[in-house]
Amino acid sequence: MIDDLVVERASSAQATTLLMLGAEHAAFEHLSHRAGQQPSALAAALEGDAPLLHAWIARLGDRALGYASATLDFSTLDGAPYLHMDCLYVRDTWRGQGIGLRLWQTVHAFAQARRCAAIQWQTPWWNLDAARFYRRLGASETPKLRYCLPLDAD
Repeated sequence: MIDDLVVERASSAQATTLLMLGAEHAAFEHLSHRAGQQPSALAAALEGDAPLLHAWIARLGDRALGYASATLDFSTLDGAPYLHMDCLYVRDTWRGQGIGLRLWQTVHAFAQARRCAAIQWQTPWWNLDAARFYRRLGASETPKLRYCLPLDAD
């Protein structure tokens, strides 16, 4: 664990940092990354009394080492709110040093404070290190397929 590590809530002022970390995350997971096309939308999503996006950045001094992001949602089947953790990413050279755990603990505390019934997320099937990390936290996999239908404005 890094003693001087700080995990802070991201605001619109950190949108550029989130975009940079998000681009690295997308490259790691072999995904397209379109957020860079709309930085103002990301910044706006982080603001307001009920922001659309909640995000946290792990820092060591002025160096961003990773981030987590989440949205609040409601489960019809549970009849309760839940938190969808959209991203949890730690830069490659900083993995294995407790940064992911600190980010996870921050997300977990946020969900508990909002009385969420659960936290849900996904990771690529091939990311075995992430799967081991999540199992150590007490999470279990659910056998589902995830679909995505882009709704690009043409």
